[in-house]
Amino acid sequence: MAATKQLLEDIQKRYYEREYQNLTWSGSFEDYLDIVKKDPLVLRSAYQRLYDMILSYGSEVYEDSRKRMIRYHFFSDPIDNGRDAVFGLDAYLMKLMNTIKAAAYRYGTEKRVLLLHGPVGSSKSTIVRLLKKGLEAYSRSDAGTLYTFEWHDIPKHFSDPEGSEKENIPCPMHEEPLHLITPDVRSEFLDKLLGNKKDGVNIPGTLCPSCRQIYRDLFTLYEGDWGRVLGHVRVKRILLSEKDRIGIGTFQPKDEKNQDSTELTGDINYRKIAEYGSDSDPRAFNFDGEFNISNRGLVEFIEMLKLDVAFLYDLLSASQEHKIKPKKFPQTDIDEVIIGHTNEPEYRKLQNNEFMEALRDRTVKIDIPYITKLTEEIRIYRKDYNNQMIRGKFIAPHTVEMAAMWAVLTRLEEPKNANLTLVQKMKLYDGKLIPGFTEDNVRELRKETVREGLEGISPRYVQDKISNAIVKYSDEETVNPFMVLNELESGLSHHSLINNEELRKRYRELIQVVKKEYTEIVKNEVQRAISSDEEGIKRLFANYIDNVKAYVQREKVKNKYTGEDEEPNEKLMRSIEEKIDITESRKDDFRREIMNYIGALSLEGKKFDWRSNDRLAKALELKLFEDQKDSIKLSSLVASVMDRETQEKIDIVKSRLIKDFGYNDASATDVLNYVASIFARGDIQDGE
Repeated sequence: MAATKQLLEDIQKRYYEREYQNLTWSGSFEDYLDIVKKDPLVLRSAYQRLYDMILSYGSEVYEDSRKRMIRYHFFSDPIDNGRDAVFGLDAYLMKLMNTIKAAAYRYGTEKRVLLLHGPVGSSKSTIVRLLKKGLEAYSRSDAGTLYTFEWHDIPKHFSDPEGSEKENIPCPMHEEPLHLITPDVRSEFLDKLLGNKKDGVNIPGTLCPSCRQIYRDLFTLYEGDWGRVLGHVRVKRILLSEKDRIGIGTFQPKDEKNQDSTELTGDINYRKIAEYGSDSDPRAFNFDGEFNISNRGLVEFIEMLKLDVAFLYDLLSASQEHKIKPKKFPQTDIDEVIIGHTNEPEYRKLQNNEFMEALRDRTVKIDIPYITKLTEEIRIYRKDYNNQMIRGKFIAPHTVEMAAMWAVLTRLEEPKNANLTLVQKMKLYDGKLIPGFTEDNVRELRKETVREGLEGISPRYVQDKISNAIVKYSDEETVNPFMVLNELESGLSHHSLINNEELRKRYRELIQVVKKEYTEIVKNEVQRAISSDEEGIKRLFANYIDNVKAYVQREKVKNKYTGEDEEPNEKLMRSIEEKIDITESRKDDFRREIMNYIGALSLEGKKFDWRSNDRLAKALELKLFEDQKDSIKLSSLVASVMDRETQEKIDIVKSRLIKDFGYNDASATDVLNYVASIFARGDIQDGE
């Protein structure tokens, strides 16, 4: 009992007391000026704070198809260990960051509404959720501190200041404390306070109606003694929080009959009208609309274009003039990032509605399409469906990859180049090398598309079907690609967003394309597992190189058994080269290429081995597979009886699949049975 109590006391002292003292600082207005003088960054605008917050997590520069790209680490969600990470959208997030940067530097986009536009499930809301989460965390850090103020010991009734009870009144809009200095002297004051540190500091705006009323009453009470007015001001640190409705707001449209613009700008507090005598008294008004509480931070508009016209008028002045108009009060200054998101049908409505011209003019549209890069799409599903997360069920290798491949293929436009298949295009986008195509070709492929990434299958659909497969085959130890692909295909019949039978047919055809790709992958893995006899492949490699060297240098090869000089073994060399489609007319070029590569490595002091050239390594593996497959008798797996020697050889292959390719015993058996069935049908011929 005593030990537990001591543990609680230690946590209290080490964490909670220290955090409370640091995050709940308060002081006089003069104390705040000392903070400002030491660190003018506390005066940043909402856009500046958002931009600095994202940059604080760092970035990296890389090249993609000869294009300079920036990856901002913030969008990998370091705050929540990747829970809301956004994958494969670096190009579009760069555009978003350019817009935020321009707004932070007051180049004009701070007067616009940021509108994320894209198909359903393309990470629009995830990006905004990340921004909100980031601002909350940043406001708790030393770099992201910001302050507001409250009125201390204010007479409840100024008509009888001495007899009236006193109250503390926080600023309802979490304003910048320097709003207490009127705009006509604020600039001069900052010049003297900050000196050469004033560069980039600009504090527009005036007090909100509530604080303005108190300020005016105190100014009258003290007959213009501004110092005594400031004596009632307590500056305090604030922490942005959506849950506490401080600096982070979210607005989601209701149905048209229930929409009310007071949800944005606040409403009258009818209970206090009797106390203060008028509905135009600021004390009888709740400044708690989404625009009010989001001041100093960010407000999100979910499905923004479904807003009623009355809301859109508020949105126009909030973005362009940074002002809102609460009922029965003058225009009120705000400083916040306004960001919305919408899907394509709603955006088309905006484009076709001439009455929305003013909103279109004040909107910066940033496309957030679906991912078209396979490795990035895989990361989405692997985050939730992996053998660490899914207990009691083994996810077989390539299960997630095949689902991701199908999703990406549905989003790609057919290439105009007749020599390029859709699968090859996907591989080029993913950074794979395809003979005859360069990085410049990849850029051209992207340029020739019109709506790539704006149509296709949503990641949510794929996630639902992977989950279905895990639950549906509850008696199975493993979930394999065929289970998931079959679920994806069967779900197309009642997919709510597919109302075109031709499109449904295309998606089904792509399922078959993916199954074919999977077959090639597992055939290759089984081939490699069979041919992964290290000593055997080294012998084959040495034999091939000896013969190529003799062929290129027009020499003979010494037979190690007879000791006689013989002509290079053309049959051996061709049997290897044909495995990677080296034609008779190109064999000399390939052999010279190999010898030149050996010479170049030798000059660098490096040794050429069988893995040094990817194409040659593949050819050697396929040749060794061809030589060994008959001795292993893989096709005997489909038979009910198997001799002991064959079983031992197959067990060795299975162990290699488990060790080298990530299978478990059950999934390795399934793959071997599947490839064996292909052997039995005669689908693999000539070592393919």
